[in-house]
Amino acid sequence: MDETRKPLLIPPEFSNYAEKNEVFQTIEHLMKQLVIHQPDDPLAFLVNILEHDEKVPEIVVQGPPASGKRTMSKTIAKTLGCVHINLANLFMDLDSPDVKQAQMYFESKKEVPTDLWISMIHERLKKTDCIAKGWVLEGFPSSRSQALALQVAGIIPKHFVLLDAQDTVLIERAVGKRIDPQTGDIYHATFDPATEVEVAMRLVPDTNSAESIMIQRLNQYHRNIDGVLSCYKKIIKKINADQPKTDVFSQVHSYLCSNQYTVAPHTPRVLLLGATGSGKSVQASLIARKYNLVSVNCDVLIKQSLAEDSKLGEAIRSYKDKGMEIPDDLILQLLRNRLSQLDCVTRGWVLHAFPTTRRQAEALSSLGFEPNRVLLLDVPKDTILERLTLRSTDPQTGERYHLLYNPPRTTEVKQRLQTHPEDQEDRVTERFLTYQEHIEDIADYYERTVQHINADQDPHTVFEYIESMIVNPLPRKE
Repeated sequence: MDETRKPLLIPPEFSNYAEKNEVFQTIEHLMKQLVIHQPDDPLAFLVNILEHDEKVPEIVVQGPPASGKRTMSKTIAKTLGCVHINLANLFMDLDSPDVKQAQMYFESKKEVPTDLWISMIHERLKKTDCIAKGWVLEGFPSSRSQALALQVAGIIPKHFVLLDAQDTVLIERAVGKRIDPQTGDIYHATFDPATEVEVAMRLVPDTNSAESIMIQRLNQYHRNIDGVLSCYKKIIKKINADQPKTDVFSQVHSYLCSNQYTVAPHTPRVLLLGATGSGKSVQASLIARKYNLVSVNCDVLIKQSLAEDSKLGEAIRSYKDKGMEIPDDLILQLLRNRLSQLDCVTRGWVLHAFPTTRRQAEALSSLGFEPNRVLLLDVPKDTILERLTLRSTDPQTGERYHLLYNPPRTTEVKQRLQTHPEDQEDRVTERFLTYQEHIEDIADYYERTVQHINADQDPHTVFEYIESMIVNPLPRKE
């Protein structure tokens, strides 16, 4: 950066690198592990994490009795290839003094202490399969003290799935619950019967699913669940379990595959795509006003350059005067000069009216200007024609009118209105067809960040959808 030049231009690579490589999230994760484990040799500890720490599933599935925790946990483990862990299979997977001590509590019908459960879970998670594949922990923690103990031990899940349903539904489910004593698989006499006769013959009722026992278990769950949820506020996804299993899992899987919310500082870089008349300028103005972004309209930049006494403006004027299309190289120079200025770099920007082809999108990225939100405003052709062909301008006042949405108040004003040549039906149709030729290629280029929005609605309704996509993390697209 050359501070002697005006305006000061800041290369976009700095913020792009940090955001693309998740530098902030990496540092945050390292500091969290450092505080939790407090190793004697911090540097070696951090190096070891960077060398071996992989992004694997770390999930807790919780919910009331009969909500389907086990079925859902097994399905998640099978789909994501991670290890399914519940309190029962800890006894089979481990061979340690802790297991024998826990079995003594069970035999004497006493509650196993929290620290013993934590020790067993911690030992299980240190095994190679959990480290390499990740894990899904079923039904634990079930109290606030257990949740806090997990955090103290450094066991912090990335996702917390809460299956929820009304008590009457859960009791009805529990009454029909059947268990295969050989495999431990769970069936239901009505909703999920065993398909094999041999399996159906050996199924037995669950002793813990009697109505009176279910009421006690549900009461205990309701007493403790709020304390558990208070420890995982930022990663909880509550899902209605009173649905078919496939629908429940579809919602769970969508949540597990989504990007997590991060507090990493980033500069909003919003790109609005859409046909002429889709409302890009209106939405850009609303976004810029609310979030203090810089609205960058490529058409406005061209007009400003024509008014300036500069070499770039002169080059653009030579094409304009001849009625020729302005080359992409000149437009990209305009954009580079504007998007590199201090206000765009520090506050962020919302760009519209460019790119209009995939080649332009690729050229924009080659300069380092990569949007982190690409919003495609979808509007049908009939609506575009209605919006553009019925609008006109008062040549005396410069005020714009629309025969349907903003008609002139007097006949005198109506008679002197003029329609821009570009708003004639044949010209609007031509521009729309040109847009249709290129938009699929542009959307394909931005496939990881592009989000479609139905813009055939009230502008403020459209803005609400846009706002939710700017504020919330985007779905992860593998």
